Amino acid sequence: MAKYDYDLICIGSGPAGQRAAVQSAKLGKRVAIIEQESVVGGVSLHTGTIPSKTFREAVLTFGRGGRRASDMRRRSSDNGNGNGGVSQKAVTASQLFERVGNIVGREEQVQDAQLGRNNVDVIVGTAAFASPHELVIKSSHGERKATAANIMVAVGTRPTTPSNTILDGDRVITSDEIFSLTELPHSMVVIGCGVVGIEYASMFALMGVEVTVVDGRNTPLEFLDREIVDELVHQMRDINVVFRLGETVAKVETRENSRRRVVVSLESGKRLVADLALICAGRAGNTNSLNLKAAKLKADDRGRLIVDETFRTQQKHIFAAGDVIGFPALAATSSEQGRLAACNAFGVKVGPMPTNFPVGIYSIPEISMVGEAEHELTAKKIPYEVGIARFREIARGQILGDDTGLLKMIFHRDDHSLLGVHTIGTGATELIHIGQCVMGLGGGLEYFLQTVFNYPTLAECYKVAALDAYNKLTL
Repeated sequence: MAKYDYDLICIGSGPAGQRAAVQSAKLGKRVAIIEQESVVGGVSLHTGTIPSKTFREAVLTFGRGGRRASDMRRRSSDNGNGNGGVSQKAVTASQLFERVGNIVGREEQVQDAQLGRNNVDVIVGTAAFASPHELVIKSSHGERKATAANIMVAVGTRPTTPSNTILDGDRVITSDEIFSLTELPHSMVVIGCGVVGIEYASMFALMGVEVTVVDGRNTPLEFLDREIVDELVHQMRDINVVFRLGETVAKVETRENSRRRVVVSLESGKRLVADLALICAGRAGNTNSLNLKAAKLKADDRGRLIVDETFRTQQKHIFAAGDVIGFPALAATSSEQGRLAACNAFGVKVGPMPTNFPVGIYSIPEISMVGEAEHELTAKKIPYEVGIARFREIARGQILGDDTGLLKMIFHRDDHSLLGVHTIGTGATELIHIGQCVMGLGGGLEYFLQTVFNYPTLAECYKVAALDAYNKLTL
């Protein structure tokens, strides 16, 4: 008789938990997933990655005539709203969110079927540790226990809310409540200029919403290459996004009158009045209800778990992966972390988590990067040269109507190795993978100079940027 009910139990069915479960099942292990919702997918599927990116696509294609973002900006005067976005008469919140609901529903079916094909048990309920190998699972049907030789914590994160802010789910919300809106606001204040805040600020602005972004930091998305950030801010201002950077929020209040409004008071004395306040002030790990003490584990002050290079916690049989372990907190990296953790749990030899992974930001315009940025190389005193290609110089860019995008490559000045690729514009998150592959295989400038790319494509940007860098290196 088996000592434990399962070889592995995953707490959470997001990218990390699901990939760990499927990988373990492929190895012939007895596996279960505990999911507090009635459907699988976790935060990534229901309030995070999939719905937000689907919403973005709906924003880009749901305007009059299905125009893309660049076309919307160019013809905004035709729509008669004069602020660089789409006339709000052209689309309603229900139309946008219906598309989101349809895609989420389909993905639920796909993921549920995948778990079923691999004989992964899905247990609905909220899990907490009773001991290092035992979990108590509570649901509307009662309480049960389950034991496992190995346990994976993949519970994801939740939005954090400043102490001076009270959410009401109506006028003061987080990104989790966006898809509960019944109508598009006329104006909104986005508090936070991280990835989530910038993405939603650009989406709503393109729909004609008056958007103000507030943050105590002086630069949005500080980890990105400065030139790319400057271009993003310029394009967002072009659709009338107002940035209040270096400003700290003192309090957020809802005023009850004939038209409920939100008043955001800044410590500088300024007041911002809008229909909606979207709080994007970071996220914390969903570990507060796990009773970690019973497993002899402890989370940090943001609810995150510390793991080693094999994704083991202080307890060698308890693993953690995904957003709950912090950076980089991407769906793609979370999925790979889950796979590697499962392999490590069952003695399958795998390498460490790759460091050469792309970052995608689904703002409008979208941004992607792989490798290092100029300011990082400067701080390390690494000599480099830059090559840039602008979409307006590329035939495909003209065809797409994107005259503002660019691709930037950074090469080592001495050995010409590729150190980083940074791009903004149409298809950026797809285009980046060419640079990622070359970097991963140890290639550099010579590859791009000798390679022929399809014409007309945006991939041609790599050739143009490489020639630009080459001309500078030969001076």
